[in-house]
Amino acid sequence: MSNRRPTHWRPGRQDSDPARLVVFETLMAVHCDGAYANIELPHQIRRAHLNRQDSAYATNLCYGTLRMQGRWDAIAEHCTGGRAVASLDSDVLVLVRMGIHQLLGLGTPAHAAIYESVKLARNEIGTGASGFVNAVLHRVSERSERQWRDQLIADAGGHINSAQFLSQWFSHPRWIVRAIDEALKANGRTHSELLSVLAADNKPAPVALAARDISVQDLRADIERGHMNSTPGSLVSSAVRLDGGDPGRVFAVRDARAGVQDEGSQLVARTFTAVPIAGRDELWLDMCAGPGGKTATIAAIAGQRGAQVRANELHEHRLDLVEQAVVPWNDIVQLRCGDGRDLAAMEPGVYDRVLLDAPCTGIGALRRRPEARWRKRAGDGIDLAQLQGELLDAALTCTRAGGIILYSTCSPYLRETRDVIENFLARHPHAELLDAPAIASGQSLMELTGVGGHLQLWQDRHESDAMYMAIVRKTNDAE
Repeated sequence: MSNRRPTHWRPGRQDSDPARLVVFETLMAVHCDGAYANIELPHQIRRAHLNRQDSAYATNLCYGTLRMQGRWDAIAEHCTGGRAVASLDSDVLVLVRMGIHQLLGLGTPAHAAIYESVKLARNEIGTGASGFVNAVLHRVSERSERQWRDQLIADAGGHINSAQFLSQWFSHPRWIVRAIDEALKANGRTHSELLSVLAADNKPAPVALAARDISVQDLRADIERGHMNSTPGSLVSSAVRLDGGDPGRVFAVRDARAGVQDEGSQLVARTFTAVPIAGRDELWLDMCAGPGGKTATIAAIAGQRGAQVRANELHEHRLDLVEQAVVPWNDIVQLRCGDGRDLAAMEPGVYDRVLLDAPCTGIGALRRRPEARWRKRAGDGIDLAQLQGELLDAALTCTRAGGIILYSTCSPYLRETRDVIENFLARHPHAELLDAPAIASGQSLMELTGVGGHLQLWQDRHESDAMYMAIVRKTNDAE
């Protein structure tokens, strides 16, 4: 029998924990290749054949590390022996963040978190990196989460309400902290509520389903048949929350009679259909329709009223998603791929209702897109405001006299919400701002309030994405 052992000195290799390896591969793809975690992680889980328990752990570790990486980087700066975190190699930085999240975010015993992180470093990077990761994580483990919090407060000069501390501890870029703070004040809330919103941003978003071509009762029964649990929605009556499990296993979702859609997004679609208008109400436009959740919810209601829906989307791959979402209503929904601004010249005064769910920074959906906060810049909102204004101008041209436009964004950023609408109204004196909170309250399970006719939803108050809504009527005097 041959001797299969090495003839030279070599440290024994132990396999990395499969769930942690999946997270490492996912975070490397996000960090280095610009991948999206919600797409990359399921792919890595399937490739590794993780069981349900390991899949759940990988999901918590992956999304938690991404959400809280600002806090973990600030803590790591104290433990790297003088090396700037930004100077670390990407693979080392990812493993350090993962390790700190296990120690401080998940409460994993220090010996287990450090051992597994060092083993992963040795296997995937090398022995030199494993020694560095080991030293950093040991230093982190010497203090409790509360002690690290006190350290970051001290780093900010003892100012607990400073942008530096709030940005680091709640793991948001400073410009987003400032944007949310400004939006709170403009919408009748106070600076003291900023912590509540930032904390809500760091909690996983519930999976909400929209009942479209099926009753809520039948949808819940369908979920139960799939050996999953559900609870009613808290914001809109059409919503069902899935308590764990894969929505793709729900038959109604497979058949497009229901779909995954945040409750705030459902409220936007339902409010759009509920705005009272005089005269004809037969032709509706979804101007920026991708990926199709709002379009499908609108189509389900249009079908009951005998109305037709046209869905426009600039990007072909997103239009494909719209087409899949509206399968049950393909007899009343027409699709177009192109720039919504072009419709002004093509179809002036044609539509009774126009929904403009405008391209935006998306900082109102950070709960479900944790990597987005690290990819957006303050200037993005300023650049987008120009596009949003141009789309609104086109929407007004496309709308008949007496018809309405609902403008929405998945963002509370004033540059792309109130500012856009106020500039639009200044350009178009015959556009009349309606009371969005009052109209939306008629479609909501709770009373909604706003300032000056604008409606801003919040993660902490409404348990939804931070959707913004404004409703405009084109008056009879408009050209």
